[in-house]
Order: sequence, then C-alpha cells, then structure tokens
Amino acid sequence: MPNKISAQTPSRRRFIGVAAATVAAASLGRLAFAETNQSITQVAQSAGGDKAAIRPLRVHVPESQLADLKRRIKATRWPERETVADASQGVQLATMQKLARYWATDYDWRKVEARLNALPQFVTEIDGLDIHFIHVRSKHENAMPMIITHGWPGSIIEQLKIIGPLTNPTAHGGSASDAFDVVIPSLPGYGFSGKPSATGWDPQRVARAWVVLMKRLGYTHYVAQGGDWGNAVTEQMALLAPPELLGIHTNMPATVPDNIAEALKVGAPAPAGLSADEKHAFDQLDYFYKHGLGYALEMANRPQTLYGIEDSPVGLAAWMLDHDASSQALIARVFDGQSEGLSRDDILDNVTLYWLTNTAISSARLYWENKLNFFAPKHVAIPVAVSVFPDEIYTAPQSWAEQAYPKLIHYNRLPKGGHFAAWEQPQPFADEVRASFRSLR
Repeated sequence: MPNKISAQTPSRRRFIGVAAATVAAASLGRLAFAETNQSITQVAQSAGGDKAAIRPLRVHVPESQLADLKRRIKATRWPERETVADASQGVQLATMQKLARYWATDYDWRKVEARLNALPQFVTEIDGLDIHFIHVRSKHENAMPMIITHGWPGSIIEQLKIIGPLTNPTAHGGSASDAFDVVIPSLPGYGFSGKPSATGWDPQRVARAWVVLMKRLGYTHYVAQGGDWGNAVTEQMALLAPPELLGIHTNMPATVPDNIAEALKVGAPAPAGLSADEKHAFDQLDYFYKHGLGYALEMANRPQTLYGIEDSPVGLAAWMLDHDASSQALIARVFDGQSEGLSRDDILDNVTLYWLTNTAISSARLYWENKLNFFAPKHVAIPVAVSVFPDEIYTAPQSWAEQAYPKLIHYNRLPKGGHFAAWEQPQPFADEVRASFRSLR
C-alpha cells in the first residue's frame, strides 16, 4: 500500500546506501526468525557455500509457537466498543472478537503449511539477502515465464489461488497456449525472505534483485505482474528495461495526472472538464487521502514504533485489516458469516504468516525506505497491461492509463474485486493476465 502519494506525506529523511546484511542461517541450514531459537523453515545447505545457489525450502512451525499464538489471542485485553455504528473509527470490536474467537479455537495453520509445502519453494541469496520464492513450471511447452510481486499487507498467500489457473490453464478454462511458469517471491522483510539489517532496500533495489533472480533461474524472456508494492517494484523493473522483460501487468497502476495530484495535495475541488470516470477516481483518491492514509504515514515515518503489533496477534490483525475501506468491509462480512471471495481461513493464513515470521515491523520499513510518489506516472516505456477492479483504492480511468503508459496493450474494467484481486477473484484475475500477454507471446 502506498505512502508518498500526496504532499500530506512528509518528506522526512536522508538515506544511506548500505548493502543489507545476510540473515544468519543456523548450522543445520535453517533460517531463524525473530528473537527466538526456534526456526520455522528448513533450507538445504548450498554445496561449497555457494551464495548464488538455489536451495529448496520447507516450512514447519513448531507446535510450541502455535500454542503460544493461541494463548496470546485468548489473553487479549479488549477496548470498549466504538462509539459509532459504523467503521469510521476503525475495525469494529465485533469483527475483531469474531476473528479472535475463530483464530484461537477453529483455525488450523497446518492446512496452509501443507499447501505451501506442496509447492516448489526455494531460497537464494541476492545482494547479501536471502530471497524466498515459489517457482512452479508449467507442464505445457512454450509457457511464458512471469514474476509476480505481492504488496502490504499481503504476501505470497495472495497468489496461491492463481498458480493453478496460470500454470495449468487447460484445467481452468484456458488453452495450453495461455500457460505460464510462475515465480512468486517474498519481498525483503516479508514472509520467509531475509530481513534487511541496514537501510537501502527500496522498490528500486528490489526490482534489481528480481532481475537477478529471473536471470539466475535461466529465463531469457519473461513478463512481470504486481499490485500495491508489487506494482511499484514491477514498474521499476520496467524502467531498468532488462532486454529479457517483455512487458508488465498491473492491477494497481500509477496513472494520476499532475493537475489531479496538485488539486488533491491542496484540497482543491476537482479540475473542470473531467469525465465521469475521472471524477469518480478523483473522489476515491480524495477520500483515501483524507481518511485512509493514516497507517501508511505511520509506517513511512516511524515503523520501529509499532512494537505493539509485534507483541499482540489481535493488534497485528486489526492493523492489517484496516487497509482500505472496501476490503475491510468485505472482511467484516466474512466474519459475519457471509460468503465472499475471501474466507476466514484466507484472511488468517495471511495474518498468521506475518505473526509467525515476526515481520510486522520489517515489512513496514518498506514504507520508510520508499522515495517514490506512488500514484504518479513513472514514464514506463515498455508494453503495459492494466486491469481495473472496482473496489481498488482508485479505479484508474482508461484516459489516465493511456497517458501514463504510451505502450498500453490491454485495459479492462472488471465487474467485481478489490485491492487483493488475485486472492479475492482468482479466475477473473488469471483470465486478465492471460489476455494481457497474448500479444507478447
């Protein structure tokens, strides 16, 4: 999720370009997380200490950590109920208590752990940091390689549902010619990737690492996809313009024109002459800047201060749920028992991953590192495809997308879906990705 989107985001610090230190691996080849001697991943030793080696990874959380999680949830000290009848003061008490009750009693982490371990997962060191990634090759010949990047408060959990439709399209309503090999890395400081111990891991540096990763995997051509921070990283990959990168797809594009950004910055009315789609996007951004940006500002300015969400699982869950109004409302409906694109397990799989890897603060630092204006066009010169979901933070109009991306090869507005499009609407999302890149095959 963005910071640096308007002048309301303070300009605050100088950066020191320092290489990130390697996350220490224990003698048995396990990656340790947090200030604990217990490990939750097993990583094969590299032959001869080769740092560029691609090592298989397997996830196993000690039962003691899962028991500690449930104990902490049950020991939550609750505040009083909000004094309004809606979510204008934040995630409502009833939602969080329903979430906590299910998390502490019925939720089973082992199910998602088994799903992860059924996939080919690896770790490799790039620029001094261990990078975790899922890599699933299609059984179909001439599959197009694609690297897919998640955002915050997301993770690799967001993309699990699209792996099948993309790598095995004939089993999901597509043809063999639609097949992809997929590479899904965890951002530095997220999930099972290493945590930078020095400054400098901004979206540009992540983009450079992803280019290295795809070369290391032997791909001579590929495409890239992302939303949220994934869009920022993917667009930076496009700006690097490695000859192997054929094009990109985004479900959260950076298209806001300068005159729109300036009006939003000073709280001015919408410029005259906007189309209905442009005015709708302006109103969405205006609401987000005024009512939805608080968490991003805190993480951009003071990520280290967020000790509470490293210590309280319910506090972490509430912080992650309060991302944008539409997805928060959807999640509230889920815990009210309604059938939605996400399930209770989906939501808690993602939150539990953050909890078990102790990455609440390390993931937040990406906001502090970022120096980009998130929604400003970046002058991407390679082919770009845009899919617009109606409940995204803003629904980018086609007119803005055409201005921002001179080589726009696909634009489509979907009837349903929000910020976590691949997670919530996996089949339409996969259909969009297939359509987006057909002209590049």
